[in-house]
Amino acid sequence: MNLKSTRLPVILLSGCLLAAPLPGCSKGRNGASGKVRVLCSTFPVYVFTRNVAAGRNTVQVDLMLPSDMGCPHDYVLTPQDMQKIASADVFIANGLGLEDFLGDPLKQANPKIAVIDSSRGITDVIQLRSREGRAHEHAGPNPHLFASPRMAARIAKTIAAELAKIDPGGAETYDRNAQAYAARLEKLADDFAAAARSFRSRKIVTEHAVFDYLARDAGLEIVAVVEDAPGQAPSAAEMIDLARVIRRSGAAAVFTEPQYPANVGRKIADEAGVPVAVLDPIASGPADAPLDYYEKVMFGNLDTLKRVLGQ
Repeated sequence: MNLKSTRLPVILLSGCLLAAPLPGCSKGRNGASGKVRVLCSTFPVYVFTRNVAAGRNTVQVDLMLPSDMGCPHDYVLTPQDMQKIASADVFIANGLGLEDFLGDPLKQANPKIAVIDSSRGITDVIQLRSREGRAHEHAGPNPHLFASPRMAARIAKTIAAELAKIDPGGAETYDRNAQAYAARLEKLADDFAAAARSFRSRKIVTEHAVFDYLARDAGLEIVAVVEDAPGQAPSAAEMIDLARVIRRSGAAAVFTEPQYPANVGRKIADEAGVPVAVLDPIASGPADAPLDYYEKVMFGNLDTLKRVLGQ
């Protein structure tokens, strides 16, 4: 079944209950549980939402996709997913086309569900680009906002503001949590930018376009990507071309991701004569991740950049 016929932004503009409180929301809509059930599309959105809703005991935050799956570029909804949607009051999405797999089934499974686009209001988006000489199969805005602490801070504030419209009784909690969380993420973003200013080289190669926002915020330059999309490994000839791009540009390292096999990135780095290391965009993680999981992993990424690119 083709579930990509309608993009999520169309759904978000089609009358979802973004500005009005859910009927009975202060008392909960799900029978004896007395909870407002919030369903998040992806792991990063789930982590951000849990931080925003922390302490609001009348809200239950769940994750739809498996926490360890990474970016859901080619995901197909399962019957279990549809059941989760049907029993939820609020659905929080990454937006910018990352959830193209949803389409009409979201509203078909639950016509009354309120949808929050966590990318709402963010206009300074980066367009996806491909390797040299190739058209990008997924043209359009880069949806990987979550891999930038500065963008994650904005996402958290958006989630808080939209949840407050739906659940006014929790508005103070959402705002307080989002402001504190965003302040920590902004400080982390400042740490990335400060460290990058002392790197011997700011040119890098990444697995795919997941770190474009982090690179922009930190002052790094991504000169090439290993894969146009996860799972689309380059051919042998393209790997040689990538090594040439690295040597010609003076890129200092190749960074792979823990969500995908690293062997291709290693081969390209070996061919180009540069080091290879792992950066985690936090597209996935443990189902029971602590609230500070994003911050801890991002601090690890910062340490990796310092070690590899030098100070």
